[in-house]
Amino acid sequence: MKNNVLDSEQQNSYWTTRYQEAKTGWDIGYPSTPLKTYFDQIKNKSLSILLPGAGNAYEAEYLHAQGFEQVFVLDISQYPLQQFIDRVPTFPERNLIHENFFYHIGKYDLIIEQTFFCSFLPTKEYRSAYAEKMHSLLKAEGRLVGVWFDIPLVEGQEKRPFGGSRSEYLTYFSPLFKIHTFEACHNSIQPRAGNELFGILEKKSIS
Repeated sequence: MKNNVLDSEQQNSYWTTRYQEAKTGWDIGYPSTPLKTYFDQIKNKSLSILLPGAGNAYEAEYLHAQGFEQVFVLDISQYPLQQFIDRVPTFPERNLIHENFFYHIGKYDLIIEQTFFCSFLPTKEYRSAYAEKMHSLLKAEGRLVGVWFDIPLVEGQEKRPFGGSRSEYLTYFSPLFKIHTFEACHNSIQPRAGNELFGILEKKSIS
């Protein structure tokens, strides 16, 4: 993989500046409806759950408030992590991880995708690396659950979020995951209606 996505210092600086300058158009200020609806049907509150590239992590705040015991928030920038702990002082600070996702080591029952995939340059290299890293971080039969943008790609490296199509995404996910669902999202927030796919992907055992 090219060095720029693995250069933690460069990425930290880039994303910290965007947070400090409030260039966070992806941030809706509350848990997204598709994910909140999914969380509300989970009965086992001892699942280990990772939210990578979580930013202000409203989903993590919601899970914590609902009594989930092992919620972990990861971001390459310290800035949103500090904002989070200031906002949610009862959240265990040891579960806030300031790290490059691609260097993270751990095993989780559930990983949540929310405007993270769309932040990487939309190359096969990056998208394959994302899928492979997600697979490696999940326990056996663990699940990757979230929303992905179903929008055309545009030119320019600053024009995030980077989109794509269902068929393209599945070229990365199908070899590594059992696809329980990966379809048009029926309960997106209004500004994203018709532009999201909701997916539940279960880790395959790869020999």
